[in-house]
Amino acid sequence: MAVCNIIIGSLTDENIEMAERKGAGHPDTICDQIAEQISVDLCKYYLQEFGTIMHHNTDKALLIAGQSKPDFKGGKIIKPFSLILAGRATHKAEGKIIPVDEIAVETAKKWLRKNIRQLDITSDVQVFSKIGVGSGDLAGLFSRFGKSVVPLANDTSFGAGYYPMSNLEKSIVKIEELLNSKSTKNLFPYIGEDIKVMGVKDNTRNYFTIAIAVVDKYVADLNDYISKIKQVKEFVHADLLLTDTDVFINTADDYGSGSIYLTVNGTSAENGDDGQVGRGNRLNGLITPYRPMSLEAVSGKNPVNHVGKIYNYFAMDLSRAIVENQFAEAADVFIVSQIAKPINEPQLVHVKLKNRSADKNRIEDLVQQKLNSLSGYWEIIIDHKRHFDNLIQ
Repeated sequence: MAVCNIIIGSLTDENIEMAERKGAGHPDTICDQIAEQISVDLCKYYLQEFGTIMHHNTDKALLIAGQSKPDFKGGKIIKPFSLILAGRATHKAEGKIIPVDEIAVETAKKWLRKNIRQLDITSDVQVFSKIGVGSGDLAGLFSRFGKSVVPLANDTSFGAGYYPMSNLEKSIVKIEELLNSKSTKNLFPYIGEDIKVMGVKDNTRNYFTIAIAVVDKYVADLNDYISKIKQVKEFVHADLLLTDTDVFINTADDYGSGSIYLTVNGTSAENGDDGQVGRGNRLNGLITPYRPMSLEAVSGKNPVNHVGKIYNYFAMDLSRAIVENQFAEAADVFIVSQIAKPINEPQLVHVKLKNRSADKNRIEDLVQQKLNSLSGYWEIIIDHKRHFDNLIQ
């Protein structure tokens, strides 16, 4: 019987940790990213045509995997995967019909073309938009936005965030971004976009288990596959520059039987792995069971009054601001709303600090300053140049 690493610790133990990241080509990430991009594109359309963002939530998407027959030197797609887009949006305003479904489908196809290199958008995927009309009561809560009044919370919900990232978390993000970078794809074109990284830290070592969808047309045979996996492993290990670290890649492979992680277009969506909004990375690009984390799916929710989205951005933003202002070494932030209350008047903001160095009044002033800016967060969220991606660095 194999020996299992069992650790009995305390609730205050910081030496043990685990986290994961699903890369750009993972079916859950595909759903999240496309749902969010549809919201962004709708916001821009509404602003251009009507001068204001209208009620919408495009936070539902389901990827139904297709079927493929990968083979050395190149296989084939037997059945395309399906992407079903859903949610609610304003389809008509000021007597004008808004092409919501057309915008959603084109946005999805554009994202797939850009991010899944080997995907043939004409034959490997089918995209369907089923975005309906928003409910009257929620649209009513949203309507204040157009009257320059602080938006009212569309739900009773909470957000959670923390800062800074641990070294393990930073390494997980670094590995996925490295393997999905353009330079790495040029060096190792057989690496697909569907990459998942699990990091585990115990008292003595760091362990990174990586799943990589290998593109079949770049692989000559089993020996070539084995050699390529070894190359990537050495590449990752050298880039990490960490001691006491083990890297594992495609541990489900069985070389004896020839069962390996081979794909036609670099994503498991082509053959048996479905995806859904909200099952992947949280706002900071990680899934972190050892950290404060909301299960709210932020992708696709409107950025004006959907507190399930805005409050998670706020919590991440405030926790970083506290640390960067040297008020504490680390911060956890929790915030909860009440439906129909102004978004800048939450029911509770709870800030937990490590080694606090500032007095209570200074911290409260910072919290209030951030709350006062909530009605304008939508501009930051939909503007990719000022997006919150830098919060995870």
